[in-house]
Parts: sequence; structure tokens; C-alpha cells
Amino acid sequence: MSVARMLTGDRPTGRLHLGHYVGSIANRVRLHRRYESFFIIADLHMLTTRNRREDIDQVAGNAREMVTDILAAGVDPDRATFYLQSAIPEVGDLNTLLQNLVTVPRLERVPSLKDMARDAGKEEMPYGLLGYPVLQAADILCVKGEVVPVGRDNAAHVEVTREIARRFNHLYGPVFPVPELIPADTPSLVGTDGAAKMSKSRGNSIALSDDAATVRRKVLGMYTDPNRVRADVPGTVEGNPVFAYHEVFNPDRDEVTDLARRYRAGRVGDVEVKERLIVALEGFLAPIRQRRAEIEADRGLVDRLIVEGTERTRQEVRQTVLEVRRAMGLTGAYQQVRRRAERSRRRTDAST
Repeated sequence: MSVARMLTGDRPTGRLHLGHYVGSIANRVRLHRRYESFFIIADLHMLTTRNRREDIDQVAGNAREMVTDILAAGVDPDRATFYLQSAIPEVGDLNTLLQNLVTVPRLERVPSLKDMARDAGKEEMPYGLLGYPVLQAADILCVKGEVVPVGRDNAAHVEVTREIARRFNHLYGPVFPVPELIPADTPSLVGTDGAAKMSKSRGNSIALSDDAATVRRKVLGMYTDPNRVRADVPGTVEGNPVFAYHEVFNPDRDEVTDLARRYRAGRVGDVEVKERLIVALEGFLAPIRQRRAEIEADRGLVDRLIVEGTERTRQEVRQTVLEVRRAMGLTGAYQQVRRRAERSRRRTDAST
């Protein structure tokens, strides 16, 4: 019995942070041994919002950092295939073949695309960003992914993939599995500023690779209840980023309950609540830092994983694209013309 395939990944825009962990990496760590797991380094997706030459020049370094973070978080390198999206041109071929199976109005209803354009400072929607979910469908379907662990932002994208897979299979025959979404336990994590979700570009993130001093500085500077000017003033727990982080990362549930009770009653200061969060985050991040150091000590490991994974994935994608072209009848069209051309050439040769 074959093992189902999982496809997941990130854009190589820098080191990963706690928001990435709760949104997708935790699921990857939990699931990657259960499935045949492909991890995409989605640099073509990066181009939809970051396409300056300086951005592209950073892809290789960012890819190494990203893979290192994923391994340090607990993914077994022997149970994962990492690959660089732009090194597999057949993904673009499949994107071209799939883009006619979805309409512009359908893509315009994907809620996260406008947010992505706004966050990237785009006054108008680039064509490539509008087609982001179609390229994502090509990513998933090119390896015949059957499960996709996603954060809240990407759930609507994967639903487009499901629609495209069903549409293709209806028109041309059963080539693609319809992938299943596996949502994150925690949909998203607010940034340290309390104003928006955690994001590298907003400067409100805590990286998985941050050292202890950096984590402490960022936590002590976190947004809390703005109406609480003294420790004896009752505070609000709901919507308070510090308590949101406690809920996710503090394994001592009794301590979290006690801190919340005293905070509401005005019997504990923000500093103490943050100090306890620092302890909890250190308990979570210290093993990740240790694994990162071990990975970095094996020089060339990450590069080898990316190259070997990309070569393996390209073979898979080539086979998928060939199946797609055959199902659509595209290979037959050219073969028909080629055979007629060959017969014509032979007649010409015979008459001379």
C-alpha cells in the first residue's frame, strides 16, 4: 500500500518565526513521518511581491536558513524532500496548463491576495499575485499531493487547488488526487506589537533562531493592555499578546490560569507576566537552537538536501506533466503533425 503524499513549504524571505511555527511548522513536524513529505522552497511565489534583483540574490541564503529552521524545529531530514521551486521549470508548464481551469472572478474572491498586495506596498494587483493560487495548485498537484497542512491565510488557496483538480479530472480523466486540507491548531499568532499577525516585514516577530537575549528584549517590549498604567489596575487578558503567547507556548497550564486570574484582579504586574513568558519561550526555543547548531556544524548538509531533493522532485514533476499532456491530448496533436511532416519529407526525398 502506497503512502499518501504531503506538500508544504514557505517563501524564502528570511528566517522563520513563531508565527510560522504555530501556523504550519508544528503540523509539519507532527505529520511528516506519517506521509511522504515534500517541502517546497517557493521562490517563484516570492516574485509576486518581491522581485527586485536584490531579493532574488538572497534566495540561496534564505533557502538555507529556512530549511535549517524547519529541521531544527524537529523535521527528520531522512523523512523529507526539500526542493527549490524555480529549479523545476516544469512547474511553470503545469501552471500554464491549469490556469485556464479557473476564472478571474474566482481568484478575486480569494481574501488573502488583497492583503498580500497591501502588505507588499502594491497599489494595484500584479498579474502574478492574482494567479498565486493557480501556481500553488501546480505546486501541490505536480507531486500529486494528497494532504496540505496550511495556516489560515492559505486555506482559501488550497480550496482553489481542490476545485482545479476536480475540474481537470472531470474534463480529461482522473489524473490528480483532490488534496485534503489539514488546518493548524492555532490559526495565526499576533505580532509582538499587538497590531497585526506576526510578520518579518512588520518587525513584530520572534524568530526561531533568536538568541536568549534577543527573545528577552522582544518580550519585555511587547504590547499589553494600554489602559493598565499600574500593576494594581485590573487588566484585560483577552486580546493581550502576552497571554496569547502564554496560551500557545507555556506548558504550565496552572501558571497561565493563575497569571490570568491575578492580572484581571490587578494583583500582578506586566513585568512578572512577561518574565514568566520568557521562561516558557526559552523552554521551547532552547532545544531548537541546539538542533540548529548541530545542523550548521555539518557544513554542506542543507545544500545537499536541497540539491538531492530538487533532482528527485524534478523527475516526479516531469512524469506528472507528461501524464497531464497525454490526458489533455496535447502530445497527440504534435505527434499527428510530426507524422504528416515526416511522410511529406519522405515523398519529397523520393521524388528527387
